[in-house]
Amino acid sequence: MSPTISRRRLLVGIAGTVGLAGTAGAAAWAGGVFDPRLVTPDSPLVAQTEAARRRPGAATVTARLNPRPVTHDLGGPTVTTWGYADSGPGPLIRARAGDLLRVEVANGLPVATSVHWHGIALRNDMDGVPGVTQQPISAGGRHTYEFTAPDPGTYFYHPHSGVQLDRALYGVLVVDDPHEAGRYDAEWVVVLDDWVDGTGRTPDDVLSSLQSMAGHDMGDMNHGGMSGMSMGGMETMVSPLLGGAGDVAYPHYLINGRVPAAPVTLTARPGQRVRIRLVNAASDTAFRVALGGHRLTVTHTDGFPVVPTTTDALLLGMGERADVTVTLSDGAFPLVAVAEGKTGQGLAVVRTAAGARPPATARPTELDGGVLVSGALRAAEEVALTDRQPDRVHRLVLGGGMMPYRWTINGATFGHADPLLVGRGERLRLEFVNTTTMFHPMHVHGHTFAVTGGGARKDTVIVTPRRRVTVDLDADNPGQWMTHCHNIYHAETGMMINLAYRA
Repeated sequence: MSPTISRRRLLVGIAGTVGLAGTAGAAAWAGGVFDPRLVTPDSPLVAQTEAARRRPGAATVTARLNPRPVTHDLGGPTVTTWGYADSGPGPLIRARAGDLLRVEVANGLPVATSVHWHGIALRNDMDGVPGVTQQPISAGGRHTYEFTAPDPGTYFYHPHSGVQLDRALYGVLVVDDPHEAGRYDAEWVVVLDDWVDGTGRTPDDVLSSLQSMAGHDMGDMNHGGMSGMSMGGMETMVSPLLGGAGDVAYPHYLINGRVPAAPVTLTARPGQRVRIRLVNAASDTAFRVALGGHRLTVTHTDGFPVVPTTTDALLLGMGERADVTVTLSDGAFPLVAVAEGKTGQGLAVVRTAAGARPPATARPTELDGGVLVSGALRAAEEVALTDRQPDRVHRLVLGGGMMPYRWTINGATFGHADPLLVGRGERLRLEFVNTTTMFHPMHVHGHTFAVTGGGARKDTVIVTPRRRVTVDLDADNPGQWMTHCHNIYHAETGMMINLAYRA
């Protein structure tokens, strides 16, 4: 028998439309579907790896999530949606590195769902990908996620089911470093989002329109996959930093669940040093972030420390996070997240003194200054990967376009591509090669990689059009791991592949 593990062997008996939902793909939880030469999520090796993470005397942090239909006041617009809370993002979950998390999920939605713990190097059977690492949580069903959070940092959670992320189904997970000195006076969690649900369209409507490309409303679509062509008089949404900047022109862009006309206010005192944990939970939008009258010092990206770098503005793709520090001046200042390459922005107000609130349209001059892309940061010495030649290299060619609306890796959609095989203990190199005119924030589950050449430790990295980004990771977390574009619509229509450990 050939040593190659084929797509057919991996996905035998599975059929259907494939996407971020994981409703199709390898149903590892069922047993007997994966090739026996692969590490399955229920493998003893997965449990052994988790046991090695456990810290004697660690606390157990418990939480409950109840995804359900809700009505959200966005600060004027009121929408019916699905969420984990009655307003804004879901509950903040907080633990210390090494703690055991036990999160009970009671599904009050009319459809199946799941919870993926974005950026956490957790045990494979708790990764939250239906059809790959678990059964879906059926409507009215319950599921408990239990795993060790090994690394401090800023993370978030969201479904890995269809386009559910493009509702209010997301929340932040902060894992504190018990050894960190702090060195700041206050901390704010700031979540960025693009919003369409409950405005006359749902995310499923948007996906259907993108896929049909016939008789559709051209007003809510971009055509970045069409090599800069215009259709129906609608010009491509383009960013000078990203190229094609997305497929959907959203009616609202939010910060912490609020529109710019009714922003959240973040309060502190002049001279205080504040740590801001920025999370881009959007589905189709990168954001350029700046604080009027201030410069931002980036200290972490995707949870891991970097060489501190000061910038006027910071660009975050979908799924990326960054921690920044800032010493506050006296007054009221706009914290603005511009939808990169699109029309619109999110706004929060940073207030240290009395004064007029910045207008909803405030545009700090810092947005037009130096803009930092987090993939260009350098890893802090303590988290840099050791020098080592890769044992294995996989090339991931990112392809596809708008007509038909189909996005691929290595010429195939998920479920039709051979898996990326890796052996435990190997140094793996992934070469992301973008052949499209759109940018793709590429996310690897269960691992943190390093951008080659001493770059930042990350789990999500932007790959711009016609460019290549190379990353290295240590294959130290056995199982089956999705690797995909974190544009929810690209992943749902195929831009996803399985990173599979050999047994």
